[in-house]
Amino acid sequence: MSKRLFLAAAVLLAAIYACKSQYELLLEGNDADAKFNAAFEYFNEGKYTKSAQLFESLAVITNGTARDDTVQYYWGLSNYRAKDYYTAETNFEKFLENYPRSTFAESASFLRLDCLYRATLRYELDQTPTYKCITAINEYLMNHPESEYRSVCDHMLDDLLERLDHKAYESAYLYYKMEDYLAARVALRNVLKENADNRYREDILFYTAMASYKYADLSYEHKQKERFLVFYDDYYNFIGEYPESSHRAELDRLYKKVKEKY
Repeated sequence: MSKRLFLAAAVLLAAIYACKSQYELLLEGNDADAKFNAAFEYFNEGKYTKSAQLFESLAVITNGTARDDTVQYYWGLSNYRAKDYYTAETNFEKFLENYPRSTFAESASFLRLDCLYRATLRYELDQTPTYKCITAINEYLMNHPESEYRSVCDHMLDDLLERLDHKAYESAYLYYKMEDYLAARVALRNVLKENADNRYREDILFYTAMASYKYADLSYEHKQKERFLVFYDDYYNFIGEYPESSHRAELDRLYKKVKEKY
């Protein structure tokens, strides 16, 4: 390496070290004004991890002062922008407990919802975060009926409710796939007892009828006629609600087959 290149590299390393040292000094220091200004500089430059750390350390100093709600809000917002949604949700929840009437309160409420929404899981997995998020969205809409974020909240709710419907349907349908047709019919009917408006209602009623048919068809011959009566009920329930369904042809075929036998 030439002397000139060596000197340039040394200057660059010294500058990097000096910058890092300045940040560390700010982070460890007790100068509230310097920390406050630097935190916003880092925030405005998009260096959200650094601004979050500064706002966090600043929160200890500004606790109980006029700046505290601003510091706590931007601490959460920095974590949110850094995509640390778990920490940001905790920040916003604490902020709302301490400053429910702050000018930042509505924004913090919505951002907390967004963090909760991002923490929800696919329908196959545990839906506890989904229930928590739905509750929070409903509370938000109740408190902010004219919110500019209402359409976003409605979209979130629609998506979350679809996941719950899907999970309920798939959990019941699993018995059908396992060929436990009696349990499948009971489970599928229970889904609609708990939520008659389940979005998979058509499929649920179809597999209810299919389960009753297969349960009867696999029964001892002397019990089949009686059990096919249950299939008739399920068949009529289905075609009464969905006369144009793509599933109807299959159920019509089975209905005709049973009628010819009994």
